[in-house]
Amino acid sequence: MPRDDAARGEPTRRAFAKYGGTVALGGLLAGCTGGGDAGNSADSAGGGGNETGSDGGDSAGADGDAESDEDDGSYTVSISPTGEVTFDSPPETVFTRLTHHAGMAFALGRGDEITAMHAPDYYDGVWNQYVERLPGVSLDWTGLYSSWQPSKEKLYELDSDVHLADPAWITRQDAWSRDDVDEIGERVSPWFGNSLSDRHQDPPDDWADGYRYYGLWEQFEFVAEAFRERERYEALAGVREDLLATIDEDIPPEGERPSAIMVAAADIDEIYAYTLSNPGFLTAHTRPLGPRDAFQGSIESGTVVDFETILDADPDVILYLGGMEPGTDMAGRRTAFEEDPVGSEVAAVENDRIHPQGARYQGPILNLFQIEMTAKQLYPDAFGAWPRYEEGPYPEIPEDERLFDRGRVADAINGDL
Repeated sequence: MPRDDAARGEPTRRAFAKYGGTVALGGLLAGCTGGGDAGNSADSAGGGGNETGSDGGDSAGADGDAESDEDDGSYTVSISPTGEVTFDSPPETVFTRLTHHAGMAFALGRGDEITAMHAPDYYDGVWNQYVERLPGVSLDWTGLYSSWQPSKEKLYELDSDVHLADPAWITRQDAWSRDDVDEIGERVSPWFGNSLSDRHQDPPDDWADGYRYYGLWEQFEFVAEAFRERERYEALAGVREDLLATIDEDIPPEGERPSAIMVAAADIDEIYAYTLSNPGFLTAHTRPLGPRDAFQGSIESGTVVDFETILDADPDVILYLGGMEPGTDMAGRRTAFEEDPVGSEVAAVENDRIHPQGARYQGPILNLFQIEMTAKQLYPDAFGAWPRYEEGPYPEIPEDERLFDRGRVADAINGDL
């Protein structure tokens, strides 16, 4: 049952939002991290958008900077596209739509407080492939409301303390108008999320003025401010900073790096190709590693390709998106290439360098694991070889070959700081 203050006739007291506000850029937030997935432009963006910082989150401005009202304990945090959001207290229950936001809530110790997410049973399985390697951490998203196409009535019913989702993306759906989004923000709880930064998509006209693009960790910092979890954020950002420093120290020069492609296919007759270095947080785990694009920019994300197209590109490494799904048949996917007269001639196939990937809509925790695994898949001589994965959870990497400390990550999630 919805709380009394979320009834349709009166605004919620949990938070108030000023939607569509343009937030001025200011000084650096304390605790920001630099790193190897920096340096993106907004050249693929439209609608007047711009990027406030790199995908590393190393130049956060006034967005996300929390301002407190000492009289009543409320505080205000800013994020595009909603603008300023004032919270009476840290949110407890969390609506999400895409898994980068669910992953942020999980990283801040609120994985069990999520009320909705896209394909919860599927992503519960994928995330737990990695969570298996975090001591003392558990995750259960099974049975949640699947929110890919959420209904307004359901959001009233869920009565979440915050909608960690992008209202601009929500209004792309036929069932939602700007008025609907504003109604939920005023009568239930505010929107606080950004999703069009995934690949710098054009925002709808209602949201185009001042829409900003954020890196994964930059947005995570803003979300941490909204939850009053600065300490957890800084602990995890420190792990990432150390990880990227390790990458930067040992990564081979550009001329010595392998060429690579990323593909996904439930049916080998329909193979989708994805980019590795375009702006946006979908490439937050591949861009820092700088592999050479075997397609040389000729393929847009989501393009269907065949074995002939892949052979023309002849990548040294094939990254297989979805290969870390529970029950995945990576051996069968490799066999499909090996047994095809064209696919078998691809360099990555000949050299047994087809490797699994997890999810592109990754939160901070998956991002750490996926940077590590991709570094090993691309540069085994520099970072240690990636095991020949076929099924099961994330491989148990020997402690002296790990690129980040699992214990530090688990402690941050559990609040043992």
